[in-house]
Amino acid sequence: MNKNVIRSITVIAVFFCLVWLIGLGWAVGEYYAGKPENIPQTNTVSDKVENKKGLTIVALGDSLTRGTGDETGKGYVGVLIDEIKEKTKRPVQLTNLGINGQTSTQLSKQVQQTEIGRQIEKADMVLVTIGGNDLFRGGQGLADFETGDVAAIEKKYLDNLKFILEEIRKNNRNANVFFIGLYNPFIDLDQGKEMSKVVRHWNYDSAEVSAAFPKIVFVPTFDLFELKVNDYLYSDKFHPNTKGYRLIAERVASLLTW
Repeated sequence: MNKNVIRSITVIAVFFCLVWLIGLGWAVGEYYAGKPENIPQTNTVSDKVENKKGLTIVALGDSLTRGTGDETGKGYVGVLIDEIKEKTKRPVQLTNLGINGQTSTQLSKQVQQTEIGRQIEKADMVLVTIGGNDLFRGGQGLADFETGDVAAIEKKYLDNLKFILEEIRKNNRNANVFFIGLYNPFIDLDQGKEMSKVVRHWNYDSAEVSAAFPKIVFVPTFDLFELKVNDYLYSDKFHPNTKGYRLIAERVASLLTW
């Protein structure tokens, strides 16, 4: 190929390359011309708080937390959630971790699980029912309430309760915690009055343990069932029925600040 032709092609190629570089420089300059010198930083934490419209509730405990005996399946937790939604007009995310038959020893192990701790950490409110299976033991408590066994059982329960509340507070310092006290389902039986003394003492000691922690509220239920216990019990004569659970939910709701 003629050397002049090659030289001409080279010159033309260099020319177009220079034109392209000039155009690129102009385009980049135009792009950055309208940008601020300092780009505003986004505060992720504050945005999360502002955008958080719903409430997160975690329920811990035994069959009362599960709502056993309620024909609607809601239990006091479900009724309370409905009440909160109606009053606040906010969505509610519920994690119900209750286990039928659970004792305080079992709950103290449950709250040590990593995933349970993670759920508690996210909560705005924590609901707890525990102790009924420790004291009543499927009715066995009626047979030995006069013996020294009850005192030993209560001491172990109170130690567990203190540990459970410590674990809740360790994972979440700010959530409001509502700890539901016991009622006496056997109050109409021959030994019912004596059992009521045991339950009242049990509730008093539970309330004292709860009072040692900030923002943990003991919710009494004994009086709700005292006069008409059979009207508020399920057919097993132990768990609340739908009306009984509603009484508990209304008691908790009365303690909330809307």
